[in-house]
Amino acid sequence: MSPTAKAVFTVATGKTAIKEVPVPEVRDGYILVKVKAVALNPTDWKSVHAPNDQTAGTKTGCDYAGVVEAVGANLAKPFSKGDRVCGMVFGSSDAERGGFGEYALASAHLQIRIPDNLSFEEAATLGVGITTVGQGLYQFLGLPLPTEPPAEPRSRSLLIYGGSTATGILGIQFARQSGFRVLTTASPHNFDYLKSLGADAVFDYHTPADELAAEVRAYTDNKLTLAWDCSPTAESARLCALAMSDSLEGAYGSLIPVPSDVIRAANPKVVKSGFTMGYSAFGEDFSRGGRAFAAKPEDAAFAAKFWDLSRDLLAQGKVKVARFELDRGSKGLEGVITGLEDLREGKVSGTKLVYTV
Repeated sequence: MSPTAKAVFTVATGKTAIKEVPVPEVRDGYILVKVKAVALNPTDWKSVHAPNDQTAGTKTGCDYAGVVEAVGANLAKPFSKGDRVCGMVFGSSDAERGGFGEYALASAHLQIRIPDNLSFEEAATLGVGITTVGQGLYQFLGLPLPTEPPAEPRSRSLLIYGGSTATGILGIQFARQSGFRVLTTASPHNFDYLKSLGADAVFDYHTPADELAAEVRAYTDNKLTLAWDCSPTAESARLCALAMSDSLEGAYGSLIPVPSDVIRAANPKVVKSGFTMGYSAFGEDFSRGGRAFAAKPEDAAFAAKFWDLSRDLLAQGKVKVARFELDRGSKGLEGVITGLEDLREGKVSGTKLVYTV
């Protein structure tokens, strides 16, 4: 009889349950991991709440850390049984690949060996964040990689809207490593924390949009040309556009789509705008939010290299994990289910929820 393990599944739109299912067999290009810790992202609850049972029957979760149990053939990166690993897995895609369970099936190219200076709980926070930073800051906005900083460091500025989000926290540090002056927005109680990570200036996001944009434009002498929105809405997109130079061409990137006409109306000089989708890093066709996305092998190739680069920065202490709260509500998969609802209901701020498994 095949061994079984527990995992969190979407059973209907907005409903999850813990099921006992067969442990997945390792596939070509994949590693099978015994999960030690998982972390929650907004995309997880959004996938659970996809309308019309779009994700019913799928295993949830993208962020995890654990120990390699078995390795498949034709791995993009070498792994061995017993390795401590973390990365991003394809949650809510099928019945096997989600991370919220006792075992995870992980595509090798999006995983790394956990640096010795990180615990399983710390490493579990990285998956979606690292992948998203790579796509948003480097593939879309074109920042120089931290390994290739500009000849004149800190001569250019980047605005990160939503600096206290888990992705924003990583983005601040990577942008600083790439030689940029980093401006960001947050609540005042997070100002000191974000400055400790490398933010040069932090602005109160409660400030009315036009006023805040004027403050940023004054701070940058009307030379800001890059903005990355980690908490995107039509209003945040408008604010970013207003904060950017009205004499130099600029680019705006976000984590989800926002109306491009809002950006153009606020500032015609923002000639490039768009969003990235972390799931494209798997290099296969997928659907999210009722929209089909074609495979992008180039995204998978970039992500594989970016994860290796990120591992070096983490091991050197140049990039630190976001603050997290451990086992809110309860430990294990039961805690994951309540944590997803807390995240959906806006009860999580300035921290990431992590659960031991």
